Amino acid sequence: MGTIETQTGFKLVGFNNFVRTNPKSDRFKVKRFHHVEFWCPDATNTARRFSWGLGMPIVAKSDLSTGNQTHASYLLRSGDLNFLFTAAYSPSISLSAPHPTASIPSFSAPTSFAFSASHGLGVRAVAIEVDDAEFAYTTSVNHGAIPSSPPVVLDNRVKLAEVQLYGDVVLRYVSYNDPIETSNPNPNHWFLPGFEPVEETSSNQSIDFGIQRLDHAVGNVPELSSALNYVKQFTGFHEFAEFTAEDVGTSESGLNSTVLANNEETVLLPMNEPVYGTKRKSQIQTYLEHNEGAGLQHLALMSNDIFKTLREMRKRSGIGGFEFMPSPPPTYYSNLKKRVGDVLNDEQIKECEELGILVDKDDQGTLLQIFTKPVGDRPTIFIEIIQRVGCMLKDDEGKEYQKGGCGGFGKGNFSELFKSIEEYEKTLEIKRTA
Repeated sequence: MGTIETQTGFKLVGFNNFVRTNPKSDRFKVKRFHHVEFWCPDATNTARRFSWGLGMPIVAKSDLSTGNQTHASYLLRSGDLNFLFTAAYSPSISLSAPHPTASIPSFSAPTSFAFSASHGLGVRAVAIEVDDAEFAYTTSVNHGAIPSSPPVVLDNRVKLAEVQLYGDVVLRYVSYNDPIETSNPNPNHWFLPGFEPVEETSSNQSIDFGIQRLDHAVGNVPELSSALNYVKQFTGFHEFAEFTAEDVGTSESGLNSTVLANNEETVLLPMNEPVYGTKRKSQIQTYLEHNEGAGLQHLALMSNDIFKTLREMRKRSGIGGFEFMPSPPPTYYSNLKKRVGDVLNDEQIKECEELGILVDKDDQGTLLQIFTKPVGDRPTIFIEIIQRVGCMLKDDEGKEYQKGGCGGFGKGNFSELFKSIEEYEKTLEIKRTA
């Protein structure tokens, strides 16, 4: 496959010609994904829906009961994955408070209302833990990042700062003066000051579907080259993978995509752009229209046992949980043994078919994945559940870990996924009579 030139002349070489290198070019030390914050009109009900559907207990809160008169925020936690749901209280109430009460200092009620009106339910912040949030912010702004919220010190031990990522989504930097212990029961210690633990009886903390962490966070942008150059310039992140419409499209629609990664390849930020001139409108273009511009398309959540996770999620699909994209045809699974029979046994392949799990592999490992339908009213943000198999390495201390991006991003499954999305979008189109 040859080089693909996008609408703006930006050249993509495609999956087969892309040579993966890691120049270790980060401009500041990046440790991991820290949390994802959703902005919504009602944080209570949205948090409970995600808690129920993903098996993530609500473990902390910052709301009226904790003295926060500015916003209600509820934190869900499973393994190392933290989802924060935030909604504004009445601006007249928060403005009449004698002193600022927000636990998220960058929060603005007018901005939140405008965000929800424009985008519906969506991700406001992708937070990453860094060595020093102030240094990361200053370095980013000095290298072209658009500032969103300057550094703030909380409780003399936590720093927060934000820069614009794409659209109305911000990249939030979080750093701690002292090492944190995530096993500490007090979220004021391991998450952010101003948050208090939620009692186990009121948060259903016994639920656990096995989700461990955020693997990657995918954004949709109108034009890929400028978005990539912008983020690469201020973070120093390197290109980790690349896909074109020829790699992952169908006869009806497609996209171009590039994955950015930090030095340790623990923070993966893919970005997609639509392609034009296809039979059907690109699903990315559909997203951009319904989201009123660029935004976060989906979050890939890592499970150590995708079969367990999917069994539990599917139990709740029709009763307040999340529904999934249609499964591929039986021929997909009849051919699966030839493709991954050296990794999955017959029983596991059968379970993949029963649960609708897609399977792909690259020269390093194997990827199991499945996608929900959009989680809100609009055909915009959705969730991906994945498990990566293989690529186990040892660090300098002899501790075993899995190499980032093991098994790729499902290139071999994209055509099946796109077909499902195309069929799903057809059900949303307005029917016209002749």
